[in-house]
Amino acid sequence: MRTALHPRDALFASHERAPLLPVADHYAGVDARMRKALAIQGEMADRALFDVTLDLEDGAALGAEAEQAARIAELIASPANRFNRVGVRLHPHGHPCFAQDLAMLFGPAGAGPRLAFLMVPKVADAAELAAACAQIEAAALAAGCTPPPVHALVETHGALREVQALAALPAVESLSFGLMDFVSAHRGAISAQGMRLHGQFSHPLIVRAKLEIAAACHAQGKTPSHSVITEFNDREAITQAARKAAQDFGYLRMWSIHPNQIAPIIEAFAPDPAELDDAIAIVSAAQANQWAPIAHKGLLHDRASFRYFWHVLERAERTGQALPAEVRRAFFDPAA
Repeated sequence: MRTALHPRDALFASHERAPLLPVADHYAGVDARMRKALAIQGEMADRALFDVTLDLEDGAALGAEAEQAARIAELIASPANRFNRVGVRLHPHGHPCFAQDLAMLFGPAGAGPRLAFLMVPKVADAAELAAACAQIEAAALAAGCTPPPVHALVETHGALREVQALAALPAVESLSFGLMDFVSAHRGAISAQGMRLHGQFSHPLIVRAKLEIAAACHAQGKTPSHSVITEFNDREAITQAARKAAQDFGYLRMWSIHPNQIAPIIEAFAPDPAELDDAIAIVSAAQANQWAPIAHKGLLHDRASFRYFWHVLERAERTGQALPAEVRRAFFDPAA
């Protein structure tokens, strides 16, 4: 009897297995809010349903950048970082504090080996991001650490112009859209409504930027991460934005800037229950049939649709959806 191949092995070549990141990325920079974010992450589930990004760029008062970096390094190295899914937004490459950030994070506090990723903001072009990646790699290796993945913010005209090259850099794991700075870079040509819920999904220049970032990431097997919305007390607005980002714009992840936004983002990125039921039935039947074509509800399915429905199953697992015990054992047990 032949052993049933796992979907990852049967359906994808090694170069097609993109990293699976949590669907929400929560930003915090003030000490109390950073600690609260880590507490929520640790209490929500038995694994990280969202990442936490601690902010060096905007989180420190002027003149207190070294103290902020030391504080963040200590938090990452502490037991509060329960799942090792905490990243850091650095100062922009070329900023006087960029090298200092790396020295603190890969310093004696012990944060380096536990970094989930480093976010590089204000990227000007692919050459600058490549230089930032090289500097991060050198700092990590000098400290005896494996270099963490690099995430980058596309919020300048130059970065958007070279977004395919940004996504192609081997160290890059994810690209995020920086809505606020992108709108500001248009010198008033995009109104303030472009930074609100409806404007950011309807203005042609913003829509173009979002689509180009998502397309570049998917072409290179990287994760596109959607920008924030400022309506942090309006749950319906948060849900609406997250659904549009996921379903209409092709994003696999979204930023949160307030704890109220975390759960609605995770829920909005979760698959529809009916589609999840189909995914369970189709992938299970396909595996039992050694990944040959099958019929389900009067429709034929082969490896192309098997791949789609496997992604549905993965998204369900990443968003903490209830899965039958046999499905979890077969597909998501660490030994599977």
